[in-house]
Amino acid sequence: MSEFKKTLIDVHVHLAGLPDGRNGCFISRKMRNAPLFRFVAWRLGLSLKDPVQANRTYVERLVRAIDQSRVLDKAVVLGMDGVYDDEGRLNESATEFMISNDYVFATAAAHPNRLLAGVSINPCRRDALDEVARCAERGAFLVKVLPNTQQFNPGEERFRSFYRALAERKLPFLSHVGFEFSLIGKDQSVGDPARLRMALDEGVTVIAAHGASQGLFFHEPHWKTMREFVARYPHFFWDASALTLPNRVGMMMRLRRSPEILDRMVFGTDFPLPVFAFPPLLAGKPGGFVRAVRTTNPFDRQAQVMSDLGMAPKPGVPWR
Repeated sequence: MSEFKKTLIDVHVHLAGLPDGRNGCFISRKMRNAPLFRFVAWRLGLSLKDPVQANRTYVERLVRAIDQSRVLDKAVVLGMDGVYDDEGRLNESATEFMISNDYVFATAAAHPNRLLAGVSINPCRRDALDEVARCAERGAFLVKVLPNTQQFNPGEERFRSFYRALAERKLPFLSHVGFEFSLIGKDQSVGDPARLRMALDEGVTVIAAHGASQGLFFHEPHWKTMREFVARYPHFFWDASALTLPNRVGMMMRLRRSPEILDRMVFGTDFPLPVFAFPPLLAGKPGGFVRAVRTTNPFDRQAQVMSDLGMAPKPGVPWR
């Protein structure tokens, strides 16, 4: 992997933020008590009783992993907006958790050589356009949404002005695609990338997360949409985050055989989710599996697996 020379940007890294009374973050009681949440906190060594220290520990480990990586230069840390009611007001009772944009900016500013701000703006909020302007002025790198959990349909006509604002500010739009398992998804159908067509028609640079995979193992209903968008929109991209997970690896096997689609790939991991080493075995490349197992840094392992599958990521991001 020496050809990368630490030039990659990971556009899909989650920022953990326990509420400390000042950072604007939020976690519902239900999620805090959920076994999965507690397991993840335990695996990462984060104390739920000391939010300030837990947040500091998470960021320190992330930055250390970037510093120790042979291939990664920077990571885009992602916020998470909440759920909003019909009047555009925050609905805390329906919100799983929030990572505030201000916390994203503060974290990125504390590590300017390693972290970039990936804000989250639910277009349902009544100040969505103002928040786009504010975040653009503060130097946001992109806007991330998770429609399944944030409970909105990206294809609704009422969001056209939101997309126009993103296009005017040249803010890329990274949207989750497929099923959502880690958080509660009220309407999984909004994970269909076809609902991103309006944003593309308005000139927004769109990145479909997770290779536009459905996340239901080898059932990939979005393949036709993916091919159409690549052919029709030069500003459509997809990220490789989470594609080594067993439920999404089927799409990885398809993508590696499609050079015209690979040209639109953006590097991503979905950190802190694990990067699995087994995909090269599915392609008949046991040597690649061995190399991946020996690569412990998550960013390097993702790049190693992708390279062995003929999907070597390109430096930087293609829209800049």
